[in-house]
Amino acid sequence: MVIEESGGVNGGGGGGRRRKRGMTEKQNQLYPQSPAVSFLCLSSSASILRRSMKSCRHFGQQNGVISAFHRLEIGWPTDICHITHVTFDRFNGFLGLPVEFEVEVPSRVPSARKPMPSCSARVFGVSAESMQCSYDSKGNSVPTILLLMQERLYSQGGLKAEGIFRINPENSQEEHVRQQLNKGIVPDNIDVHCLAGLIKAWFRELPAGILDDLSPEEVLECDTEEKCTELVKQLVPTKFALLNWAIDLMVDVVKDEEFNKMNARNIAMVFAPNMTQMLDPLTALMHAVQVMNLLKILIMKNLRECGATATDGNCKLRKSVSDILGQE
Repeated sequence: MVIEESGGVNGGGGGGRRRKRGMTEKQNQLYPQSPAVSFLCLSSSASILRRSMKSCRHFGQQNGVISAFHRLEIGWPTDICHITHVTFDRFNGFLGLPVEFEVEVPSRVPSARKPMPSCSARVFGVSAESMQCSYDSKGNSVPTILLLMQERLYSQGGLKAEGIFRINPENSQEEHVRQQLNKGIVPDNIDVHCLAGLIKAWFRELPAGILDDLSPEEVLECDTEEKCTELVKQLVPTKFALLNWAIDLMVDVVKDEEFNKMNARNIAMVFAPNMTQMLDPLTALMHAVQVMNLLKILIMKNLRECGATATDGNCKLRKSVSDILGQE
């Protein structure tokens, strides 16, 4: 398109001058400025989308498939409504789910014979807060996987195995069992030393040791039962429950000292390095000795309170995990 203009000012001969202005149709196509043009483009896109949806529906009908497109209704983003409020509880799963979704979520705590759908994809190297937990007979809230391993250890006679928690298992079997435990499965016929080693490894691989909140100076000053009891009460509830569970486990081991040759000092010695994490090896070694003394005092205190000595074992054993979880 060419536009002509006349330059009527001081033009010689009254003829005027002409010049060309570069308004071309190509430039209009490259730089559309009109809202009408934009609207036409949007309408074209919507038309293409409708045609594609119709073709998909037609394709589905021809092949005997009921297409979902005929039920699709596109509304405004503001057209929403509140259906329900759902929360997650580590012990009971999802609370407040609509009835149509409850089938997809197991409501019972899994047993040792079923895969355990835990909150975390792993059971080693993650915090206890991110794992599915259950209560033991004393009311301690601990990860369910610990209770399952404990129940298997007891049922296979691990408490009477000589050197339990002290003898290292074979690495090949431990790696296989780790993979199964990460799936929530406790395999059958596991070597008891492998189970004991994995229990220690669970504590050792925590993101933070359960006794790391206690300073070495405070642990060093604990030389009586009263001081040790008051000191561990400073732990957060999660770590306090884990410590209580571990002490109860060590007490059960010591009660069978006649068979396993593990007294209070021996079992405290093998557990102490797994309860703290320090970067400096020398400091870690010194602190482990202090933690060992703390654990030993707590073990002897619990033994005395339940009326048992290191050899007679008159204290009543805890219930099995099946009873704790209400499983038959």
